[in-house]
Amino acid sequence: MGTNEWHIERRSSFGTDSPLAREAGNVPEIGSLSIVVLGASGDLAKKKTFPALFHLYRQGFLTPDEVHIFGYARTKISDDELRDRLRGYLVSDKGASPQQLGDVDKFLQLIKYVSGSYDSEDGFRLLDKEISQHEYSKNSVEGSSRRLFYLALPPSVYPSVCKMIKTCCMNKSDLGGWTRVVVEKPFGRDLQSAEELSTEIGELFEEPQIYRIDHYLGKELVQNLLVLRFANRFFLPLWNRDNIDNVQIVFREDFGTEGRGGYFDQYGIIRDIIQNHLLQVLCLVAMEKPVSLKPEHIRDEKVKVLESVLPIEDDEVVLGQYEGYKDDPTVPDQSNTPTFATVVLRIHNERWEGVPFILKAGKALNSRKAEIRVQFKDVPGDIFKCKKQGRNEFVIRLQPSEAIYMKLTVKQPGLEMSTVQSELDLSYGQRYQGVTIPEAYERLILDTIRGDQQHFVRRDELKASWKIFTPLLHRIDEGQFKPIPYKPGSRGPAEADQLLEKAGYVQTHGYIWIPPTL
Repeated sequence: MGTNEWHIERRSSFGTDSPLAREAGNVPEIGSLSIVVLGASGDLAKKKTFPALFHLYRQGFLTPDEVHIFGYARTKISDDELRDRLRGYLVSDKGASPQQLGDVDKFLQLIKYVSGSYDSEDGFRLLDKEISQHEYSKNSVEGSSRRLFYLALPPSVYPSVCKMIKTCCMNKSDLGGWTRVVVEKPFGRDLQSAEELSTEIGELFEEPQIYRIDHYLGKELVQNLLVLRFANRFFLPLWNRDNIDNVQIVFREDFGTEGRGGYFDQYGIIRDIIQNHLLQVLCLVAMEKPVSLKPEHIRDEKVKVLESVLPIEDDEVVLGQYEGYKDDPTVPDQSNTPTFATVVLRIHNERWEGVPFILKAGKALNSRKAEIRVQFKDVPGDIFKCKKQGRNEFVIRLQPSEAIYMKLTVKQPGLEMSTVQSELDLSYGQRYQGVTIPEAYERLILDTIRGDQQHFVRRDELKASWKIFTPLLHRIDEGQFKPIPYKPGSRGPAEADQLLEKAGYVQTHGYIWIPPTL
């Protein structure tokens, strides 16, 4: 998108949370944009939030004539000290072009730092004063400016921070501007804590102002799911229990907690990955076609899926903990926290009755990948005697080496009538050469500025997802469900493969998908 196109679209797509504007049927002139990163000195902000803002700046989505970025944290440092800390995360000095380095310098000049506590008004009054000065310098009419607060913070401080924002940093009047708050996972530890947190924040902000971010919903291939399912005719009659035998949604890492053991041990693999990332992907795989692409229509269908999930059975869960996990000095010696889990979910509706959805996530395994694997049923009347070669599978590789491929049986080239497994392959690195796939955080921050909540989690959606996993999580926390030890660099506990087989998954032997080379 060119710069001129962007400025034209910006006026119509950035939306307004203003009831006056909605009532009048028009959107007033949009004022300046202030982006506040709370927790600015933390790892999440340095590694994800600020780099995403920088990439949006480089692409022309954040322009210097209207945007200013504020960092807020308890650490007492100057503007320049924060800029120096961020510089290395924005671009590598090695191999960076003069233009890139120049862009970094210009971007860093947009950042101002404010130091203060997360639970007292003094710091937030100062923050509001700095924001107001920026708005005044951009000639924004009071109440027309836009304020985006990104909470790159632990959930324990969300209530106090949100209270301070509401008390000290809101737009002073309602003339088409808005105040929006982005909150990161984990949003609670179970159903009760999530509901308490939702209630506390819900008393301060309306739902259209709250953006519960799950970065998996910003991934390119996850965003492609609705297009694949509902814009391609040949999937429509196949996508049901009559043709699909099982669905796997897999997240694998080939490294352990690596210094984050103490943090990870508070949550475990189910809270960290399965209850949010993988369950969100399941919703997009299993949902019915929405009435339209409006955010509420899409989120309505996701909630219906979650509310159709049956209670998890004990014999459809395998937990694991890699050997050496408790060697981390920050992890308790008696930790019962799983670093691996395979959970079978069953959806009680007309489309999916009897089809197991297998969610699998683990650390310190033999490979790193995230993928969706839809396995179809055997061909009835197998005249080619090729069943042992494997079933048809539709695979969406989310990361790394983004790809969509279909495993199918074809004739082996030659004079004999023999069969072999092959694939129809759309590998993004080959098909879209030179196209940069945006980071998930870039897309989601831009959606927040535009007021598009399609890829964010609604309160009732969050509640339904916690309802599925809370009974299992409580039993793990109480030590009633023990993880099985497994060796780092393995596939995980052997019992997990046995559960897959019991659920109906048929592994293909002798076939390995290899990303095509350019």
